[in-house]
Amino acid sequence: MGKSDTATPRERYRAQVRTEIKEHAWQQIATAGASALSLNAIAKQMGVSGPALYRYFAGRDELITELIRDAYRSLADTLGAAAAEGADLSGLAHVLRGWALADPHRYFLLYGTPVPGYHAPDDTTAISSEIMATLLTACAALIPEAPEAPEAQAAQEATEAPFAAHLEKHRAWAGDHPAPPAALHLAMSFWTRMHGVLSLELAGHFTGMGFDPDRLFAAELDALLP
Repeated sequence: MGKSDTATPRERYRAQVRTEIKEHAWQQIATAGASALSLNAIAKQMGVSGPALYRYFAGRDELITELIRDAYRSLADTLGAAAAEGADLSGLAHVLRGWALADPHRYFLLYGTPVPGYHAPDDTTAISSEIMATLLTACAALIPEAPEAPEAQAAQEATEAPFAAHLEKHRAWAGDHPAPPAALHLAMSFWTRMHGVLSLELAGHFTGMGFDPDRLFAAELDALLP
């Protein structure tokens, strides 16, 4: 029996109202951006008083945090499901792009310009770490296992890829994932280059340039893959 099956009528009503508030919030973000988000404006759209909405969200920041958590959860679940079905790093890249193109405003809430005056709670990064773990696993699968001892392998990687060696000592962003330095480097390169192309495309910077952004994304991905 799911949680919704055991919820009281009051709890179900509260959940419905919170969902409606978030729907209006996304509409506001699509129209004027996250920085213009206003609970009072949402209350007016819903035909209730401003103070009434504060029974559901304590303020703008709590609402933004809820939207960010929902967006991270959606992306983490989408990538996780693709990985579970056998998607490799290339497949995950296209899943990421599809997710971003489906709702650019949701994408930019996570990876766009920070909302002025908003500071996300530390626990919002917990879900984002699931996304990185999925990508790190896919990256590690592309890195051949070296027959040398770990010390020799580390020395070789330090010579061939100094940044990979740097990441081995600065891997807090990777959590406790056991990915080797080369996989860390690939994941970081993947993250920055794929998001770079996506951010420029979704912001409209390729409009009028006369090329297909999908082909650029594919070319950048091909250049990354070992």
